Amino acid sequence: MLLKIVYVLTCRILGLVVVLFRGDRAIATEALVLRHENAVLRRQAGRVRYEPADRAWFAALAQIVSRRRWAEVFPVTPATLLAWHRRLAARKYDTSGRRRPGRPPATPSIKRLVLRLARENPLWGHRRIQGELLKLGVAVAPSTVWEILRAVGIDPAPRRSGPPGTSS
Repeated sequence: MLLKIVYVLTCRILGLVVVLFRGDRAIATEALVLRHENAVLRRQAGRVRYEPADRAWFAALAQIVSRRRWAEVFPVTPATLLAWHRRLAARKYDTSGRRRPGRPPATPSIKRLVLRLARENPLWGHRRIQGELLKLGVAVAPSTVWEILRAVGIDPAPRRSGPPGTSS
């Protein structure tokens, strides 16, 4: 999909460069031919479905053409052009695809610190570890510490048999 958009945009930009280096009479004639062709196609075809590359191209060209000429030049209404442009601009600033629901996971450095404190102090529970982390300037909820310990398989402090990894 992206490759197709890049291809179509490249073709259109090269076509625009060719048009820019032609004489005024040739450009005016070509515009008249294209307008007539457009009128004929509008009479014959039903509803035209434009692809995203076409929409992006029309929205980009709309910035070049005067707004009062949009109705004559473009095959869609000015309101449609504005809607396409708004969608393109909104998609640029849309961050909903980048967010995940819920609380963000604890960083690996915090996980390592929690596990180190739990291994070095086998009698400490998740609340004590959380308190020691606060003294170190790391703000973590007790439930986060508990989740980190549970994920690794370390039991709460009163029921621990010893540091993990030792066989009893």
